[in-house]
Order: sequence, then structure tokens, then C-alpha cells
Amino acid sequence: MSSITLKSYAERAANQPNAAAKALLECMARKQTNLSVSVDVTNKQDLLDVCDAVGPNVCLVKTHIDIVEDFDMDLVEQLTALSKKHDFLIFEDRKFADIGNTASLQYSSGVHKIASWSHITNAHLVPGPSVISGLAKVGVPLNRGLLLLAEMSSAGALTKGSYTQACVDEAKKDTTGFVCGFIAMSRVDEKEGPNTEKDLLILTPGVGLDVKGDSLGQQYRTPDQVIRESGCDVIIVGRGIYGPLMTEEGKKDKKAAFVKVREQGERYKKAGWEAYLARIGQK
Repeated sequence: MSSITLKSYAERAANQPNAAAKALLECMARKQTNLSVSVDVTNKQDLLDVCDAVGPNVCLVKTHIDIVEDFDMDLVEQLTALSKKHDFLIFEDRKFADIGNTASLQYSSGVHKIASWSHITNAHLVPGPSVISGLAKVGVPLNRGLLLLAEMSSAGALTKGSYTQACVDEAKKDTTGFVCGFIAMSRVDEKEGPNTEKDLLILTPGVGLDVKGDSLGQQYRTPDQVIRESGCDVIIVGRGIYGPLMTEEGKKDKKAAFVKVREQGERYKKAGWEAYLARIGQK
């Protein structure tokens, strides 16, 4: 049997047991996009503006809700409304990394109540499999999904070798149905041959069309390298798309900035989709 990566997103959605992953694959097929935008902004209105601007071109918006200085539940309501308006899912990049009981409380409670609004979240496997079971206790009843941080895009990252393999092993033997994939730079579930059994999504950060890296250790690859060559499923892009909205000029003239952001979004959406079609032999 051939690798699941050679199947279309629609085919994979039909057989995907995790509700959040199924919804994401269906959205990708419906909107013809494998683009996610990572929104690293520190105030409510900027977050909403970016999500509104990138919404038409993405399948997923990745948030860092704990950096928003004026967070309130109205932000959650407006963000949820935008996800419905533009047809995208929400991924809170929380990176849980504590024992099961603590992670469960961090996910369900506190100020942010992440599980109540984020379709997908993620976790490090550093504490061991209890982080999965703790989060699953909250997420499974809400039809949420969990990604394990198997690899990271920053220079010198320790997420490699035996640690990466441990993430793959735990994902494959997960019985909760909560683990639906990885944050990774490559098809980590196929190191020992084609994965023909459990469909696990690979979401990949560090994607850029114009730059190779930044001053803080981020390393960039093209959508084609990520999707076609490495077999990953979703490209994650940040400032390279929404940057125009964050400039002084952009804040003064949001209408013009929205146009620039959408043009950049369309550019990445096209590149990612063409790479996907080439991978599955439809181009």
C-alpha cells in the first residue's frame, strides 16, 4: 500500500477519526488551501484585524493567546465569529508541557479557557504520555485535536532523534483518539517506511518565499520544499503575510494594508496548493 500522503485531503478527511483533524482536512479541500497563519501580536484589535485580513486564504489561524495584553472573552467571541465568517479553524499554540492534571487545568480553566474555543492545540512530550491523557480528558468530549511537538524550526532545537521518535510512537499508540498529528519539519511518521495505517497530520512552521532566516534563529523553507518534497500537510507562515498591517503606515490605512495582506496570502495559498497537487500527482 502507498503512503497516506499520496491521497487527497478529501479522501483523508473521509477516513479521519479525529473530529478536529477531519474538519481541518475538509476545510482544506473545500477552500483549496493548506495555509495557516501564525498571529504573533500583543493586542486584541491587531489579532482580529490580522484574522479578518488573512481569513479568506487560510484553513487555520494559529494564535498565541497568552501574549495578548488586553485579552477578554469578547476577543474569543469575535475570533470565533471570524472563523465562521471566513471558514477556518483555530489552533492555539499553547505548547503544554506539564504533568497530566496540571495540563488539564491549564487547558480547561484559568483566564483563557482554551478548550472552549480552540479546535486544535499542541503539547511537548517532555512530561511523558500523562500530558496526552490529561489534555484528552478535556479535549475529547469537545471534539478537539492535539498535535505533538515532534520537531521545531528554530536553529539548535533539541526536538530531534529519540525525542522525535518517542512523539511518533506515542501518537501511533494513542487510544484516546485525541492525538491527530505533529508540529514537525518532515514526515516524521514515515522514517521507517510509508505510513499506511494511522493518518497523522504534519503542520510545519518556518515557511517563507522571500527569506531564509531571521536574527532570532528561525529558519525558512519554501512551500514546495515543505509540502511536495517533505510530504507535510500544512504550511505555517507569520509576519511574511500579515506584516503590512503592523507597520505605522498600515495602521493608518487599514484598507490598503488589508489588500497587501490578502495579496500575500493568495501568493502563499497558491504556492502551497500547487505543491500539494504536484505531490498527489494532479499537476
